[in-house]
Amino acid sequence: MRTRSLWTYLYLTAGLGLIASIYAGIETLDAGLRGSCSINSYFSCSAVDSSGRTSTLGIPDAAIGIAGFLVILVVIGLAERRSGDLRYAYAVLFFTTGGVAFASYFAYIEVAEIHALCPVCTTAYLFGLLAWAGALALTARLHRGAALAKSGSEGTRSSPPAQT
Repeated sequence: MRTRSLWTYLYLTAGLGLIASIYAGIETLDAGLRGSCSINSYFSCSAVDSSGRTSTLGIPDAAIGIAGFLVILVVIGLAERRSGDLRYAYAVLFFTTGGVAFASYFAYIEVAEIHALCPVCTTAYLFGLLAWAGALALTARLHRGAALAKSGSEGTRSSPPAQT
């Protein structure tokens, strides 16, 4: 995948994750929407929403997802503008890794404690995982490119004059 395609992929996955997180937040406020994403008793937004386990440290999980995807999108934008500086690519990787950690925790709560999965939330988790995979690929590509550029510039240096 070309570097331009990786940037597009990252924007797309983080943007779709943001949309899923926003929808998850709205559905917690509108009971009518909960029913639209409840497939059965296990794949049920209603079961998850009514469990009382949809906040972490008093912050709604959907708000954490919204904030996380917004931060990731901002960092992607900064990293793209400064693609020559690997620190920004590593920042994208850092924040997407944090997102995967939160998503893993939220998925664990849903599966192990609530015994139900919210399809909308799971969609946001999957987009976060896909963004993380894209961040890994982008960081590896940019790191490889920087290493090649460095070795290429070292190869073009002239050797010091011989001493007689």
